[in-house]
Amino acid sequence: MQFSFGQIGARKTIEGQVRNDLVPVENVIVFNVNSNVGTVVDPYGSFSVLAKVNDTLVFSSLAFKSKKIVLSEGDFIGTKLIVKLDVFTNELAEVLIRAKKELNPIQGNTQKYVDLKYFDDEKSSPKNRLMPPNGTIENGMDFVRIYKDVLGVLRAKNPQKTDFYKETSFSEVVMNKVNYSFFSNTLHLKDDEIKLFLIYCENDSKSRVFMQPSEEFRLMDFLITKNEEYKKITQYR
Repeated sequence: MQFSFGQIGARKTIEGQVRNDLVPVENVIVFNVNSNVGTVVDPYGSFSVLAKVNDTLVFSSLAFKSKKIVLSEGDFIGTKLIVKLDVFTNELAEVLIRAKKELNPIQGNTQKYVDLKYFDDEKSSPKNRLMPPNGTIENGMDFVRIYKDVLGVLRAKNPQKTDFYKETSFSEVVMNKVNYSFFSNTLHLKDDEIKLFLIYCENDSKSRVFMQPSEEFRLMDFLITKNEEYKKITQYR
């Protein structure tokens, strides 16, 4: 249960922007694993965080796959560090990813494509190890199913709400007080789950109480309690 006390040292502020080719990027959290400081990107995907060469940054979001990057000297040259995130290709319960461009239709005689015989082999039909159809996970977790389960619970508890992932104030407070190791080692959350977990917490009305500076230790207890609830929702049945 450690708090981030600003291990500055030789670190300096690095500015960056999270991007994606298809959709706007917002509501992403950024952790510096080495300095135990974090931040939340603004509505344009921009962020700034204290860092130095060889520090590791972790990016976690609801709609995008998590990403870790190790900073090199070249990342500190120029005006901004550009980080590209990949979207989850499946439709989430409250997030719909839309491409900017439509596919061009096949021109000419298309009957030959209809009549064409196809065959399956390992190369043409690879296994989906992240989200297999039978529900068993070989190497990884079914994050899309986890997201749908958690958002389904939030919808049941808050039927009047339609947007569960735009509130960032609680996330910002937690990012400034709780370090990355607490999420990964104490709560045993995967990088892709951290932002979803914070969304689950901030949709509890009691979370507002723990945003006060005097409530730091009770905040930790609150996160541990909410994590127990979260694990019950996301465990495989």
